[in-house]
Amino acid sequence: MDKKVVYSAIQPSGSLTIGNYLGALSNFSDLQEEYQCIYCVANMHAITVPQNPADLRKRTLDLIALYVACGIDPEKSILYIQSQVPEHTELAWVLNTITSIGQLNRMTQFKDKSKKQKEVYAGLLNYPVLMVADILLYQSAFVPVGEDQRQHIELTRDIAERFNTRYSPTFTIPDIMAPKVGAKIMGLQDPTSKMSKSDPDENGFILILDEPDVIRRKIKRAVTDSKGTIAYTDEQPGVKNLLDIYSSFKHISPEEALREFESAGYGELKEAVAEAVVEGLAPVQERFHAIRGDKEQLEAICRDGAEKASYLAQKTLRKVYRKVGLVQF
Repeated sequence: MDKKVVYSAIQPSGSLTIGNYLGALSNFSDLQEEYQCIYCVANMHAITVPQNPADLRKRTLDLIALYVACGIDPEKSILYIQSQVPEHTELAWVLNTITSIGQLNRMTQFKDKSKKQKEVYAGLLNYPVLMVADILLYQSAFVPVGEDQRQHIELTRDIAERFNTRYSPTFTIPDIMAPKVGAKIMGLQDPTSKMSKSDPDENGFILILDEPDVIRRKIKRAVTDSKGTIAYTDEQPGVKNLLDIYSSFKHISPEEALREFESAGYGELKEAVAEAVVEGLAPVQERFHAIRGDKEQLEAICRDGAEKASYLAQKTLRKVYRKVGLVQF
């Protein structure tokens, strides 16, 4: 643990898109050399909304396999399932005692989600404290998240500082790790909005595990415009998005991509983008299916990751319990 800790958690709430892959997962493997990386499948966060138990179990293991398929090495990083490390909920309870209801009521995601539910359960209100516990348990220095999660990191910092002030320095104060500057992948049917797996139109997003023919069909149906010319401009968001996708998978700049298609039509552009995506995802999909099909290997990864995570988590939790006055032997 000489290296600074980078902590990241993803909920197993469904298959991930190429936006998730290009913006996060494909970059995670590079961090392993410089940092102690801890990657969590946040299945306890997922149950703040109703889940089909069998589907949740499947998606949890799918996500572990997908992490590895995208280049995360369980020998270099800690990769684990949240529910297999009970220290998360134990620390969350302690932190709940120094977190105000007012703070939780002000959380943007709580306000948005609670409006959509007939009855609001305590888990939805309290899950930000569990998220705080996730991060602080491992003395995380950096959390790679987008702007939509900034409020959660600010809450984490606030609670850590409050605990440190009340009981003496205990937690590392984490910072946001800014993502690499790169393209934001937009929806194929609405290129003015970020690509999302929750898009009601399945043609609006491409999943990492989509079959090649499905990828080709979705890109063929992607929205462009009536101008008929290919330019990298906000005035042509659909075309710009296709160029961003192409350049990201080809590891070239959008300007280089534009030069390739300056005299091409939309059909030719879409065909080239589709093949770039299919080709780029092929090794990830192949590795995923190999890992997902090896039950013993997958279970070993989960067990080993949980043991490593629990060892670090217990060090922090023992310190916390001692400082708040909870008896330990």
